[in-house]
Amino acid sequence: MTNSMLIKSIPYEEFDYQTLLDSVHGYAQPRMKISGMLAKGDIVRVKKGLYILGETLRRRPFCRELLANLIYGPSYVSLEYALHYHGLTPERVETITSVTCGRSRTFDSPVGTFSYRMIPMEAFRTGMDQVELADGRSFLIAIPEKALADRIVADRGAGISTQKELHEYLLADLRIDPANLSGLDPTRLTEIAQHYRSRRVKLLADLISRLSKGAR
Repeated sequence: MTNSMLIKSIPYEEFDYQTLLDSVHGYAQPRMKISGMLAKGDIVRVKKGLYILGETLRRRPFCRELLANLIYGPSYVSLEYALHYHGLTPERVETITSVTCGRSRTFDSPVGTFSYRMIPMEAFRTGMDQVELADGRSFLIAIPEKALADRIVADRGAGISTQKELHEYLLADLRIDPANLSGLDPTRLTEIAQHYRSRRVKLLADLISRLSKGAR
């Protein structure tokens, strides 16, 4: 069996150990075949039990957001990575940041660093969106308002107690464009604030409400 024949039985670039094992079942020593493929870079182990196809066998780019969901859960992409994904912040973010209702963790892998920050269960349950991929699968990511709420709660070092201080922080520290700020949904932020029970998120909801009224 050639590698090209073998990968036909692996439908996606990201796959688990069982899918890998099923694809090499025709070999006399399937585990040795897997070891050989890892050594040659035909497949890459992202973490125990989770793999992607190597560059030489890859048919399309792998999905980093989907990997983030699979590496550690329950979780969804949020914080800095989601802010950039939604076009709110200018800098590209290398670490794929997520929130979880489990304990905070960081995973270093051959395809990047995946960071997970614990937030309260009530806050975790609100403000996530499902993004459909072309192949029919999907990944979970925070809506822009939730990604921003997660970000300002996470930054405990920032001394924010007024709308003015928060506004300056959003523009100067996070470098969010004023037009993007006023385009956020204050109703969604108010709902997120209720789930978070965070004074900062309530402050954010009030600020966005004021800005959005001024933009009309």
